[in-house]
Amino acid sequence: MERPLSSALPTTPGVYLYKDAQGRIIYVGKARNLRRRILSYFRPASALTPKTVAMIGHAASLETLSTGTEKEALLLEASLIKKHRPHYNIVLRDDKQYVLFRIGRESPYPRLEIVRQPRKDGARYFGPFTSGTAARETWKSIHKAFPLRRCSDRAFKNRQRPCLYHHLGQCLAPCTEQISPTTYADIIHRVELLLMGRSRELLDSLRKEMFEASDRMEYERAAEFRDQIKAVEATIERQSVVLPDGGDMDIAGIAPVKGGLALGLLFVRAGRLVDGRTFFWPDLGLAEAPELLWSFLGQFYGPQSAIPQRIVIPWRPDTLPEDLRMDSAFPQEPATPPILQDTPESDDEDTLSMLEATLGELRGSAVHIGIPRNMAETKLVDMAVSNAREAALTGAAAPMSERLALIFSRERGLTTQAIRRVECVDVSHTGGSSTRVGMVVFEDGQPQKSAYRTYALEGEDSCHGDDYAALAEWARRRLKSGPPWADLVLIDGGRGQIAAVQRILRDNGAEGHFILAGIAKARNEQGRADRRAGNVGDRIFLPGRSNPLPLRDGSPELLFLQHVRDTAHHFVIGRHRRARAGAALSGELLRIPGIGPATARLLWDKFKTLETMTAATPEELASIPGIGPHKATLLAERLQQLRHS
Repeated sequence: MERPLSSALPTTPGVYLYKDAQGRIIYVGKARNLRRRILSYFRPASALTPKTVAMIGHAASLETLSTGTEKEALLLEASLIKKHRPHYNIVLRDDKQYVLFRIGRESPYPRLEIVRQPRKDGARYFGPFTSGTAARETWKSIHKAFPLRRCSDRAFKNRQRPCLYHHLGQCLAPCTEQISPTTYADIIHRVELLLMGRSRELLDSLRKEMFEASDRMEYERAAEFRDQIKAVEATIERQSVVLPDGGDMDIAGIAPVKGGLALGLLFVRAGRLVDGRTFFWPDLGLAEAPELLWSFLGQFYGPQSAIPQRIVIPWRPDTLPEDLRMDSAFPQEPATPPILQDTPESDDEDTLSMLEATLGELRGSAVHIGIPRNMAETKLVDMAVSNAREAALTGAAAPMSERLALIFSRERGLTTQAIRRVECVDVSHTGGSSTRVGMVVFEDGQPQKSAYRTYALEGEDSCHGDDYAALAEWARRRLKSGPPWADLVLIDGGRGQIAAVQRILRDNGAEGHFILAGIAKARNEQGRADRRAGNVGDRIFLPGRSNPLPLRDGSPELLFLQHVRDTAHHFVIGRHRRARAGAALSGELLRIPGIGPATARLLWDKFKTLETMTAATPEELASIPGIGPHKATLLAERLQQLRHS
């Protein structure tokens, strides 16, 4: 790419986007001064990192987006990286929301919930936990120790008599007012003490009440406190105390290993180590370590994440310690890393302050980012580094996109790039009617529900129950819809289904643009498809290959592809059933006196879904042009009958 004219570049804060010849975004960056930052990419190659040289050689055009402040540029950069996943950016591929405990404040009898996204609703949140299974086990233990209500708000309001949990002694039936709000609030306070890590205070309180109940000869009550003490002790023994003085913080550590860089993150709440997580980026060297740290902080913490008061980082991103440079995993690295062009320009202290201010606004209180302050925090950083190195060496941190790329490149030489976007397609119909083709999308192992699509094949395109023709029609429509393109298109079926799609791709010159594969059910001894639940022996076929890929039954890669296929199957079945129900409802509408095709069309345009239409009131129906009060009343009665039929 040629050096842009200086006069054509703004001097405001903002975001810049490098694009390739096809218009795809290959790099996103932020800048305090766009002109100065962009022109710095066009210095002599000896002053740039190899990655930057490769990116400039690949780039064909440049686009800038000015923002009012540097803070807005930071948030916009993180949003664009997550959306477009540029090739030359350091992308956080596992940015899922972790599990949190929530205790609301909207009810005098709140319940303990498991959620993934905190909201500014006045509730108290505790966590995070990376394992949903571990969080649910803790949730069950808490409910066994403390008799909190479990039913939803709707069930709670409509309940007339206590539920089964009350008879099991695990709920005090606040739904029928068998416990006062004050007494219930005391139980909630004890649960909060446990979740905040103040277990010693809680245990002292429970032991005191147990002895007092025993002195009053209320032995059953004393036994309840005894059981609570045992349950609390069993819960807290899973968590180790790492900060005797308490405190909430996340601790990050970066480890250079063979093949890339690994990052470990520890979650400390109330001085206790509650959980941890590791990440791995292949093909990164020491020169990218500072950029990795900046990019991680900007992408991992967002509006819907649990942001702690303090984030401990191993070193300032504008520095690189000597022990990291000389790590044995990089024997060929120079003692001094090359100039890093992708890190924040000049004064990193301002960038660090900007990131702190941005995260502070999202959290609602001050957030501090800095290096370890004492020996205890230094040991935690070492622990995070050790966890990251161990996970990377054992392969536990390798993302699914890298695992899939290894499988397909090894078997067919199809690709060496990570398979990050997977599109899976399935067909559903009833005797050739109401044919629907459903497509689900996974990116970096996570479902992207906003990208799910349903293709309705009606009339001349109905294909009359021919799945091959339906898949071919889907391929035509998918090519017309344009990018983003998938790295892997997975078809629910075998060689015949693959051939139907491959033919359309070949006719439109799109063959080879992405990997095409089919997933078919395993075969039993009689040669029939084995459709038993829990079968882990499904087969993966590729075009032009008679035998399936030799994937081990139950391997993580095969289980993931099965999960994607099952998601597509459930999605298209649901859409097909909705289409059948819609057709039936339309037929019922036409049977109502005074309702013709035009009025039925108005109803669909107004309410969009079956649920909203059958729940419509006469007043809502009367607001539609052409439907008067009398017809609206008649129509509402018929719709109510259909709803409860």
